[in-house]
Amino acid sequence: MDRFIIHNLFGIEGFNIAWYGVIIGCGMILATAVATWRAKKAGYKTDVIIDFVLFAIPIAIICARIYYVIFEWDYYSQDLMSVFAIREGGLAIYGGVIGGIATAIGFCKVHKFPILKLMDFAMPSLLLGQIIGRWGNFVNQEAYGNLITNPDLQFFPYGVYIDDLQEWHQATFFYESFANLILFILMMLLVRKVSKDGWMLVMYLTGYGAIRFVIEGFRADSLYLMPGVRVSQLLSAVLIGIGIGIGWGIRSGRLRSREYHGSYLLNSDEKSGEAQ
Repeated sequence: MDRFIIHNLFGIEGFNIAWYGVIIGCGMILATAVATWRAKKAGYKTDVIIDFVLFAIPIAIICARIYYVIFEWDYYSQDLMSVFAIREGGLAIYGGVIGGIATAIGFCKVHKFPILKLMDFAMPSLLLGQIIGRWGNFVNQEAYGNLITNPDLQFFPYGVYIDDLQEWHQATFFYESFANLILFILMMLLVRKVSKDGWMLVMYLTGYGAIRFVIEGFRADSLYLMPGVRVSQLLSAVLIGIGIGIGWGIRSGRLRSREYHGSYLLNSDEKSGEAQ
């Protein structure tokens, strides 16, 4: 299919709107809507999510670009201006995740909002955005896996046909999207049963870390730290370790949210209005 939904917008030659951008945008909107709904249901103003997202999205995009450029520096060092040609592609989800979490830490410090509570609102939504966003890889025919030579296995969703290569490859973008959907469902089921803040962060770090570690092993376009060492697998292992550590801290009581009495709390009148 055509990777652009609109060609030459406003009559400007080359100013195209890509399906990838539209899909990512839809993922962001839906993810934000779910997070605001959950925050309001928990007794907080939707402003806490909106204010956070206004900073988190641009910072996450910048970090996703920086992450990609760092590990593809041999290419970008030949033309430094190409570093800013983000419309040509080149974003890494882990860079975005790191940028988003760093923004959350700064946001919570400034507004004195419990970081674990904000993470519990954000993590399922982040995962939902990734579930949707991976379908942008389908349109762009990227993030695919190993070559499939067996004709009996040349079917979707096990494989995907890559037009430029005239070959069937493993549909790793779909594997990750589907596995993330299962994890998202588990998180939404568990969120009602946990009393301590932070478990959604633990589930994301350990669950997505494990999913990405396994699926990255099938990818044909991985970023490498050195021969044989895939960057995403190494980072996945680190995130799993951090998630386990945070989980131990929450369970032992060493990590817990402080009582919040700030401006993002819904007052009694607003709560009664919601009930009506």
